Amino acid sequence: MTEDLLAALRATDVAAAIGPLGKPADAALLDEWQRSGVRFVSNAPKLTARYYQAVRELFDCIAPAADDTPILHEGGIYHGCWLESTGTINAELLSRFLPSISGATFAAFARHQRDDGLFPYKMTAGGPGFSQIQLVSPLARSVWNHFCLNGRDTAWLRTQYDAMPRYDAWIARHRDTLGTGAVEAFSTYDTGHDLSSRFWHVPDSPFGNDPTRCDPDNPILPFIAPDLTANIACQRHYLARIADALGKDAAGWTDKAEASTEALFAQCFDAEDAFFYDRDRHGRPVRLQSDVLLRVLACEIGDGDLFRQALARYLLNTRKFFAKFPLTSIALDDPRFDPSFAQNSWAGPTNFLTLIRTAHAFEHHGHHVELSWITQPTLAALFEADGFPQTLNPFTGAAGFTEKYSPSILCMLDFIERLSGILPRPDGTVWFTSLLPKPVTHKHETWNTGYARTIDGAVFELINTADGGEIYRDGHLLCRFPAGTRVILDRSGALSGVLGLTSRTVRGTIAFDGQTVPLSIAPNKHLSWDGTGLHRSANPGLVLPEYD
Repeated sequence: MTEDLLAALRATDVAAAIGPLGKPADAALLDEWQRSGVRFVSNAPKLTARYYQAVRELFDCIAPAADDTPILHEGGIYHGCWLESTGTINAELLSRFLPSISGATFAAFARHQRDDGLFPYKMTAGGPGFSQIQLVSPLARSVWNHFCLNGRDTAWLRTQYDAMPRYDAWIARHRDTLGTGAVEAFSTYDTGHDLSSRFWHVPDSPFGNDPTRCDPDNPILPFIAPDLTANIACQRHYLARIADALGKDAAGWTDKAEASTEALFAQCFDAEDAFFYDRDRHGRPVRLQSDVLLRVLACEIGDGDLFRQALARYLLNTRKFFAKFPLTSIALDDPRFDPSFAQNSWAGPTNFLTLIRTAHAFEHHGHHVELSWITQPTLAALFEADGFPQTLNPFTGAAGFTEKYSPSILCMLDFIERLSGILPRPDGTVWFTSLLPKPVTHKHETWNTGYARTIDGAVFELINTADGGEIYRDGHLLCRFPAGTRVILDRSGALSGVLGLTSRTVRGTIAFDGQTVPLSIAPNKHLSWDGTGLHRSANPGLVLPEYD
C-alpha cells in the first residue's frame, strides 16, 4: 500500500490535477504553487479530486482589488478583501502555499491606510472602505508568522510595522469613549457578526457610516467588546516582537498589551460563567454565549487552566458549541440559537471563519488531540460537498451559504496539512502528522494519504496508512513512526520531538535515520529529542467531551 501511494504521489502532475486555469494570471500562481512542492494524493479518488478543486478555486479568489496588485479575495459573493479575515487569518494560512500573494495582501492594508491611521476594513474594485473597523484575527500576529515562515524580509516587515502603530493609535483615540482601556463596538459590522443575536437592537453600521461615531440615540451602545479588546491586546504583544526584531524598543508595546488584557478581564470576564461577554454602556453584561469566547482565546488570552475550563464547559460541550459538525456560532442551548445556514449568519450555524481561527487557540495551549475532533468532521463535510461554502449545518454537515469561499478552501488545505501532511511552523520546526481523515457518518472507511512539500530545497514526502507514517527526504526513507503521533523535525530534517495525537496512549517505535527509539506517548504529551533519547517537555492532559 505505501509503495502504491508513494508512486502515485511522485507521479502527480499538479498542473494536470488542477486542470484548466481560469485566467491568464493564474499561470504565475501555478508556478509558485509548484515551487512549494505541495502535492496530495489519497487512495480515495474523491479526496484527491476535491483537493485539487480547492487549489483551482483558490486561484479564482486571487485578483486585484483596490489597485492593480493581485491579492487574496474572500470569495463567494464577497468581491474583495476584508481585514477581519482575508487580510489576516486567510492570508496567514495562504502564506504556506502562495507567500507572494499573502505578502501583497498584508501590504495592501498599509498601502491604503488613511492619513489619520485607520486601515480600510475592506478593499474592493471600488476602492478601500472605511465605514467600520471589522476586527477579529490580529493583523500583527499574521504579519509576524508570515515573516518567520518566508525568509525574514526585514524591509517588508518594517513597512508593515510603520503602519500598525498608527492604526493602534486610531483605535485608542476613537474606540474607548467610556475610558475603560478596552475597545468598543459601535455596530454589528465592527466584529463581522452579521445577524448574530449578540447585536439585536444594535445598528449594523456605525452612526452616519462613520467609524468614529456611535448612535447617540441607541439606548445600549457602545458595547465594550471582548473580541475587539483581545484583538488589540494580541496585536500589541506581536508588535513588541516585531519591534524587537527591528531593533526598536519593545517594552512600551508589552506594557500596552498588559493594560489591554487587564481591561478585558476587568470589563468583560464573568468568573462564575468563565465566559467573556460584551458590556453595554450602562455596565450590564450582554449574556449571550457566542464564538466570542473562541475569538478571545485565539488571541492568546488566558492560561492553560482557563483554556481547559473553556474546553470542558463550552467548546467541547454538546449543549454549547460542540455540535456534530462543530463549532457553532451561538451556543446550542441558547433560545436565540438559529441553525439556518442558507445565508450569511452568525446566529447559530458553523462558520468556516470560526474553524480556521480555531487551530491557533487549541495549539497555543497544547490541546492538539481535541483539535482533531473538530478537524475530522469538518474535512468529512468538505469531502462530501460539491463546493466551498461559508457555513455548515451543524447537525448534518450540509453545505450552506455561497461557494468558492476562500476561508473554506483554505480550511480544507490547512486541516489536511495539520492532520495528515507536512506543515512548516514559524518557530522553524516542521510537523509530520500521521492521522487519517475519515467519514463521520455511515460505514467505516480507511482513507490513506500521501503528501509532499519542498523545504529549503529538500523534497519531503509523507505517506500515511492505518499502520503509521513514513517520511522521505530527497527520495530516501528518513523515518517511520506510529499512527496517532506527530513527528517534529527541523527544516533540515533533524529530529526535534514527538507529540501524541490521539486519545489513546500510543506504543511502538520510531525508526529515524538508522536509529530505533521505543515510544510510549499519551494524548497531547510532547517528548523532545536530545540526540540520545526522548524526554518529556509538556503534557497538558486531555479534556473529554461533555454533555451537560
